[in-house]
Amino acid sequence: MDGNTVQAAQIIGAVAANDFSVWALFLKADIIVKAVMVFLFIASIWCWAIIVEKILRLRKLNSSAEAFESSFWSGGSLDALHDRIGAHPADPMSAVFSAAMREWRRSVDGGGVRDSSSSLMERIDRVMHVTVSREIERIERQMTILASTGSTAPFVGLFGTVWGIMNSFQAISITKNTSLAVVAPGIAEALFATALGLVAAIPAVIAYNKLSKDLDRYAARLDDFSSEFSAIILRQMEGRQ
Repeated sequence: MDGNTVQAAQIIGAVAANDFSVWALFLKADIIVKAVMVFLFIASIWCWAIIVEKILRLRKLNSSAEAFESSFWSGGSLDALHDRIGAHPADPMSAVFSAAMREWRRSVDGGGVRDSSSSLMERIDRVMHVTVSREIERIERQMTILASTGSTAPFVGLFGTVWGIMNSFQAISITKNTSLAVVAPGIAEALFATALGLVAAIPAVIAYNKLSKDLDRYAARLDDFSSEFSAIILRQMEGRQ
């Protein structure tokens, strides 16, 4: 066995002796790289919690909207439906309906339908528009966290990678040894930071795009309902004149 073969065997044995498991890479990492890994891990868990919560909430909102629309278009009394919903509607579509009905009832009770029907419609439309905007803003909370994580996590992971590679070069300078056994652990830690950045960013970007489309679709559903309800109120007002 020649000298090169012996040296190669020694390097392979030294690399194999190192533990490259996830936990071992974290424990061996520099304090800065550890902080990057912890930050990316927390960001990933936080994003998954937001993703699950938004998916479940949108399913519930669409189910509630279908139930409300079924009651709304059943041909029953709108006043009875409003009384059944009460002052605390359970979903955004019920909130839009309740806000419009409150404005309608105040105007009817005050005798304002005959005096200023156009201004009444403007107030009702404005109330519904404000309610839709407020409800959508409430649903969209924490979506910026997904967008921020998707755009910044790869760069945070890259920072950890650069720092880990710098540590590897420092180890080479100190030991005067350029063998793979010296360089491999630091490079592995650095690449692990990059991997964590991608693990946090990729689901966040995909979920943000998907949830944004679902939220836009739900917002359009609320806008369509407010337009249809506005037309119904207008017909009733014209019938009373």
